[in-house]
Amino acid sequence: MTRPYVASRSEETLHRRSFDVLVLGGGIAGLTAAIGAARRWRVGLLTKSTFEETTTFLAQGGIAAAIGEGDSPELHLQDTLSAGAGLCDEEAVRVLVSEGPDRVRELMEICPRFDTVDGQIVLGREGAHSLPRIVHAGGDATGSEVSSALAEAARLGSRVQLYEDEFVIDLLTVDGRCVGALTLNLADGGLTLNVAMVTVLATGGAGQVYGRTTNPPVATGDGVAMAYRAGAAIRDLEFVQFHPTGLAVPGQQTVQLVTEALRGEGAYLRNAAGERFMTEYDARGELASRDIVVRGMVTEMRREGSEHVYLDATHLEAAWLYERFPSVTAGLHEHGLDLAGDLIPVAPVCHYFVGGVVTDVWGRTTVPGLYASGEVASTGVHGANRLASNSLLEGLVFSDRVVRDLDRYIGRLGEDVRRLSFDIPEADAGGESSDAAAARARLCDIMQHQVGVLRRAGELQEALDELGSLTSELRFGAMGEDEYEVLNMLTLGTQIAKCALLREESRGVHLRDDFPEGDERWRKHLTLRLPEHERTEG
Repeated sequence: MTRPYVASRSEETLHRRSFDVLVLGGGIAGLTAAIGAARRWRVGLLTKSTFEETTTFLAQGGIAAAIGEGDSPELHLQDTLSAGAGLCDEEAVRVLVSEGPDRVRELMEICPRFDTVDGQIVLGREGAHSLPRIVHAGGDATGSEVSSALAEAARLGSRVQLYEDEFVIDLLTVDGRCVGALTLNLADGGLTLNVAMVTVLATGGAGQVYGRTTNPPVATGDGVAMAYRAGAAIRDLEFVQFHPTGLAVPGQQTVQLVTEALRGEGAYLRNAAGERFMTEYDARGELASRDIVVRGMVTEMRREGSEHVYLDATHLEAAWLYERFPSVTAGLHEHGLDLAGDLIPVAPVCHYFVGGVVTDVWGRTTVPGLYASGEVASTGVHGANRLASNSLLEGLVFSDRVVRDLDRYIGRLGEDVRRLSFDIPEADAGGESSDAAAARARLCDIMQHQVGVLRRAGELQEALDELGSLTSELRFGAMGEDEYEVLNMLTLGTQIAKCALLREESRGVHLRDDFPEGDERWRKHLTLRLPEHERTEG
């Protein structure tokens, strides 16, 4: 049974903070929203760990925008729609590609380290883009450069109040409206009611639901799970994007991504026999869309009985490779691999959640007072398969639109939410408590092996049965970060498996072994919402 609210407390006093705008998440979407909103409103930004522990910070790829000669928003639109396999919201995509160039230029003023040659911005090419349009900063360190610059701007150049190591447990709702969030301070264990007129959800993705992911440890799907419990509509959860080239070696806590930009610069994929194979699956070869590349890799791996294929950059100039891809070079070196001299073992790895909390083109969710932006949101721009390097752009564009809309929303509010009171249930300290770490390991194993890259009805049903049993078995007394994360991951994992079983076709990143073709009857979205009788309010 889904628990509408998971918050509980012992005898401790509840702290209280009040803001006009509460932003949850410290990646590109959250920082952009907070900096913009702080021009007019009192803003608090809470992040689960530090600004260095976000998916944005780890991003090796760049940002796609039609800023180059010969490029246009219309070309970017067509590439995005094509990659999205028939499920993109064209209005949302038009917003993304038409407003994207201006947002990228504004970002360049905050983050001056975008790559240039002779004063001209360098544009790279990645899979399914019809021409070079990817801007990078620091070579393959775009995420860390952008994240650091935005965090510095938030700290020094704005009035944003920043709080690190704050775990968001639940969204607070009154009469169906979101009025803030309850958080757990990971340093001292204190609980805080963060009350706000507007809450912006920018909590990122959920790669940790799978055992093998490029996402950092904090990416446990908390935002989607808590929004679902609060009554928000969520959709497209079956579309989990597995990046083609995750480093396939043991001993990685977070799987190293071997950036797609390498294939954009001419690296090949080879099978165990040393043969270049992608041209057999698509005329674009290694630069086909990610879903096509993953399908080709999986086919080769199954045919050969192998756990990986190889990325080959040995024909590219060594000094240039090391300079262009310093992060990849350093990461491979830790595993005794040389980008310029070795074939690099790679396999698909959980990378990005296409689905999420449903929003319109202004970032508004179905819950009044709650906005969402970035990977946690389902804006419709990605369809069934995200086009490479559109994710950071999405955070920039839609967080800017959130800021513009919340100005209008707050202006219409007459009620002061700071006077609201909340009753948080007491923790049940009696009885035995389940092992959260063991439950998490079991969950990840189920998701990795039964709800992974290539899916079948029997395995999906088994996964649902096992996840249901695990959920019913869990008994937690005192609640902490580990316990809250497991409950969120179970909520999300169950809904992913449910949607994957329902969609009886292969479309985009959703690959069914028993339904290998697309079906026009399934050219639609799967939207979920917690039944009203299962929701509770503070």
